[in-house]
Amino acid sequence: MFNKFLRENKIATVILTVLRLYLGYSWVTAGIGKLTSGGFDASGFIKGAIANPVKGPDGAVVFGWYVDFLKHFALPNVDIFNIVVPVGETLIGLGLILGCLTTAAMFFGLVMNFTFFLAGTVSHNPRDIFIGFIILTAGYNAGKIGLDHWVVPFIRKMSNKNASPDKAKATV
Repeated sequence: MFNKFLRENKIATVILTVLRLYLGYSWVTAGIGKLTSGGFDASGFIKGAIANPVKGPDGAVVFGWYVDFLKHFALPNVDIFNIVVPVGETLIGLGLILGCLTTAAMFFGLVMNFTFFLAGTVSHNPRDIFIGFIILTAGYNAGKIGLDHWVVPFIRKMSNKNASPDKAKATV
């Protein structure tokens, strides 16, 4: 019932637009801030997450696999992350603000939120994840007041045009 409301209701479309703009602004300002600061460097954050991993009440490392990922992949390739993080944040924010490929933007936003969360950064991540799941669940309706109004039908049309003739007939 709630999913139907999120996916089909016009009032939900307006509420989702407000949530999308709020979250998009947060993402785009974070990304642009890193891009214009004169040299974003993720190595300090990564080293801090490795040195102080998330621990459970018994003192054991909770996400040991993630610490291994940071130590053996992220840190040696930090130059890639120094580009991917600020550009990704900016693109996620623009996608949400413009309502263009909203579900894809929100999916990648959630991926980034969870990576920060796994590293032990709580901050505003729980709120952003909660809002993000609402937007992601709403699907097309979240971007209906935005460029998705035109982009999604165009993509569907192109997808049907490129499908095999039998499949295209079945979807018409």
